[in-house]
Amino acid sequence: MDPILAAAALSVVLGAVIAFVFFKSYLLKERSNVQAISEPELHSDPKKTSKPQHVPKKYHSKPHSHASDKEQSKRHHPLDLNTLKGHADSVTGMCFSSDGRNLATACADGVVRVFKLDDASSKSFKFLRINVPLGGHAVAVAFADDSSSVVVASQTVTGCSLYMYGEENPKKGSTDSNQQSKLPLPQVKWEHHKIHDKQAILTLTRATASYGTGDGSTIIASCSEGTDILLWHGRTGKVLGHVDTNQLKNTMATISPNGRFLAAAAFTADIWEIVYAKDGSVKEVLNVMQLKGHKSAVTWLCFSPNSEQIITTSKDGSIRVWNINVRYHLSEDPKTLKVFPIPFHDSSGSALHYDRLSLSPDGKILAATRGPTLQWLCLETGKVLDAAEKAHDGDITWITWCPKTMPLGNEQVVILATASVDKKVKLWAAPSVTS
Repeated sequence: MDPILAAAALSVVLGAVIAFVFFKSYLLKERSNVQAISEPELHSDPKKTSKPQHVPKKYHSKPHSHASDKEQSKRHHPLDLNTLKGHADSVTGMCFSSDGRNLATACADGVVRVFKLDDASSKSFKFLRINVPLGGHAVAVAFADDSSSVVVASQTVTGCSLYMYGEENPKKGSTDSNQQSKLPLPQVKWEHHKIHDKQAILTLTRATASYGTGDGSTIIASCSEGTDILLWHGRTGKVLGHVDTNQLKNTMATISPNGRFLAAAAFTADIWEIVYAKDGSVKEVLNVMQLKGHKSAVTWLCFSPNSEQIITTSKDGSIRVWNINVRYHLSEDPKTLKVFPIPFHDSSGSALHYDRLSLSPDGKILAATRGPTLQWLCLETGKVLDAAEKAHDGDITWITWCPKTMPLGNEQVVILATASVDKKVKLWAAPSVTS
């Protein structure tokens, strides 16, 4: 063999041996490192091993059964407590029961869901499913008698219908504390069709007739997209009254908490008094006041808890607080107590208007929305207490406060619920009000 070729062959062999030894040593070292990483640190600092025990439980447990891991990661706002999912379409309306233990939702998928809310931090919530008749989709819902029955507005191509679903055999005089939280059974007790001709229902609100000689029954107001508003007896379905706003079209209507006044927002805001007879029945509904002062259309309004004040918001970029505890029978007009500029502006700095308002049960915090944005305002000063610029992944369709505090673990908190076209309902804690 040529000496040169022999030397080259020897060099190749030696190089292969050296490379083999090197890579073998490298692979053994890496294997040792991998084993060291995969094995628990049995001799690490005790404080480090116990650290996971102090991480809040919600980060260890499975997410809310109605929320995915993605939803948990997106929940960044400190006041965002929980999300109710499971709706297959836009959530169009909501209502808490008077005891605050149930939340009814109306959804465009044709289903009304009544959630039982034992704790705002629950991983899952039991709910009753009520399917509206075929061809309709639920647009609004209101409890008729506490949590034992619900009134549902269903929209079809031929018009809007009202259905009252209640218990099959309500137990009267029961002293069982669990009776108050019992969910309604889906039995139709009464129904009315084409109640506003072919016009849609914009809002469905309720109140207890506790003023004057009112008999304590539930009164429900259905507001159409036209100019008419109807009052209904929650338990019997009897029509109690009818009013016409005589304006271009309605925006919304609501009843004062004590059942004394009916207020509607159109271009202006009008107020009617619900007059009760001595036997507690509704005698008549009289137009008694008009809120004059806004320079443009009123987009929403709500009553104070004591039914003596009204808060309005307008396209003129302002919020007004009115005193309606006046002698209107002597032609005394409602008085403007406060005027606040809406703290909401577009990119050019122009003031925007709110879509919806809702006042907290203590009358201190005004929740307001525009599109997907949620703000909490101090009613005393008009200043923003907190805000969620993207509270939902779509426009907010309804907001309502729970009338009672709700358990949140070992605490009792004030809760606001919001619904949206994003098929979700969210529960929010109320921000603190600093003096």
